[in-house]
Amino acid sequence: MNHFTPAQRRQLVMELMCSFSAANSSDIADRWAWLEAAHVVGQQQFALHWASHTAMLRFALQTRDLQEASGQLLRLALVPLGHLLQRLPAGNTGRATISALAPMPVDARLSRLIRQAAAVAVPPSPPCF
Repeated sequence: MNHFTPAQRRQLVMELMCSFSAANSSDIADRWAWLEAAHVVGQQQFALHWASHTAMLRFALQTRDLQEASGQLLRLALVPLGHLLQRLPAGNTGRATISALAPMPVDARLSRLIRQAAAVAVPPSPPCF
């Protein structure tokens, strides 16, 4: 997920968050996937990383998942430290059900959501002649 410029990364995270907001699915796992994808893309930039965890906290509270909400509070406390120490595990989905320090491969479902959002948010590069 490091092939996006900072501006493209912002646009992409915004698109993923909008897709989360627009998702009509009653399947909570489907909605979480949009937030996880936003975390994977945005965790290299402090503001985007913070925004992904605040969105996760809001959704956990909305769904009354207190274990997830408490995990998101912990992650919000760790975000500044992770950026300060440059310890941001690539591919980590940001959920409370996994280690905050574990790098992970990006699974196929999240990769698909990221590609889908990138097709809308990130215009193709013009040819270089």
